[in-house]
Amino acid sequence: MEEVSIIGLDLAKNVFQAHGAAADGAVVFRRKLSRAQLLKFMAAQEPCIVAMEACASAHHWGRAIGDLGHDVRLIPPAYVKPFVKRHKNDMADAEAIAEAASRPTMRFVAVKTEAQQACAMAYRTRDLLVRQRTQTINALRGHLAEQGLVVPTGIAHVGRLEALIEGDEGVLPVAVRDLARLLLGQIAGLAEKIAGLDAELRKRATADDTVRRLTTIPGVGAVTATAITTFAPPMETFSKGRDFAAWVGLTPRQHSSGGKDRLGRTSKMGRRDIRRLLIIGAVAVVRWAARKGAPDGSWLARMLARKPKMLVAVALANRMARTAWALLRKGEDYRDPAMAAA
Repeated sequence: MEEVSIIGLDLAKNVFQAHGAAADGAVVFRRKLSRAQLLKFMAAQEPCIVAMEACASAHHWGRAIGDLGHDVRLIPPAYVKPFVKRHKNDMADAEAIAEAASRPTMRFVAVKTEAQQACAMAYRTRDLLVRQRTQTINALRGHLAEQGLVVPTGIAHVGRLEALIEGDEGVLPVAVRDLARLLLGQIAGLAEKIAGLDAELRKRATADDTVRRLTTIPGVGAVTATAITTFAPPMETFSKGRDFAAWVGLTPRQHSSGGKDRLGRTSKMGRRDIRRLLIIGAVAVVRWAARKGAPDGSWLARMLARKPKMLVAVALANRMARTAWALLRKGEDYRDPAMAAA
């Protein structure tokens, strides 16, 4: 029997499919395994490469299988799809995973530790609560609009909503007022939970030197810094800051051919969480610079003088991503170019 060089593992809820391949790609075995059988089967195999899609539960199985001495490699699902032959089923998926992992230019996802997954859960929980709060505010605004009361969008105007609901003018029917108070209570409860998670993230930012270093970048707060350290792979993966910015999805989409470079809009093909937070932080910096004025002769001042603000914000987000890469690679704090020039 040929020696197994790589095992492609298709994860599922209860039944997993394993595809063993030799160094030359020849099929050694195809096995269907239950959840209880998986680790016993992997423990019986000689140490080899075990490849899986980076999907739900992949990091848990990656840690468990890695403890058995195997070299675990997680692949983004989008990179596996081109290797699926004909019909899609568990056996074909496992074979495609093994084939994709054998390619020398394939990109892999680092297996996260339990601490990193805990940080990721804190961030995603906060993001979910923020979306729920926004949905509730919009629902309340819509219901009041049906009663002829229109309030601007945004959380800053929740106080105006409350003033209209609790007012003594008697504009709202009693039934509408009671239901509106229910929604106000929901908004207040969500705001309290979000504030608690924000405090926890800020506490982690002060305790973690890497997160603290990232927060020295203008426009990068505790939430953004935590997202970068949690979701981004080790910065040694990228040879330069441009590669990290491209991984985030802050580079132009290319339609180049025949030696002609054709660049389109921002690709958005990358880590959505980090990209969104970097752009939000960049928008805040651009708005501040538009009101207070950017330093004379600075890159930001030159860009604001000739480009739309949103375009400048996305370009600044790209620079922020490159700066984050440089700080993490060199282990330094951010230094303002204007101060350095002075």
